[in-house]
Amino acid sequence: MAETVSDRAGGGAPAPPSTSPPLVIDIAGKVQSPGLRTLPAGSRVADALTAAGGPLPGADTSLLNLARPLTDGEQILVGTDPLPGGAVPAAPTGPVSLNRAGAEQLDSLPGVGPALAQRILQYRLTHGPFQSLDQLRHVPGIGARKYEDLKPFLTL
Repeated sequence: MAETVSDRAGGGAPAPPSTSPPLVIDIAGKVQSPGLRTLPAGSRVADALTAAGGPLPGADTSLLNLARPLTDGEQILVGTDPLPGGAVPAAPTGPVSLNRAGAEQLDSLPGVGPALAQRILQYRLTHGPFQSLDQLRHVPGIGARKYEDLKPFLTL
């Protein structure tokens, strides 16, 4: 088992309280207890899976990056079948919140793949919540044309 900071800092003494707000995530699919979970800031996909009681027997978790940091408001789907034939997910039916969407929701936007979704999340993590949709233009990989294509699908 990996050593944690609290293991080194005094024989299992609790870590100091985090100054960042907790994360609320939705974990769904083939887990023991699906639903909303509140986790400490800095939690990862593996922590969400543990909070949901772990995967059900036979659930495939190979498509999950267990080390990926979580973002507030995201949904994690465990053991769900990939889309048949490598189909691209349909564009979202309602606006996607730049300040609440997780990687999967951002990835569902037209022209946004996993790498660009991660850059949007990283920008939000580094700079805080988006104050306007125009700030999206500061994310590497989003030029004027892509911004105009995405704008109808977005909200704060």
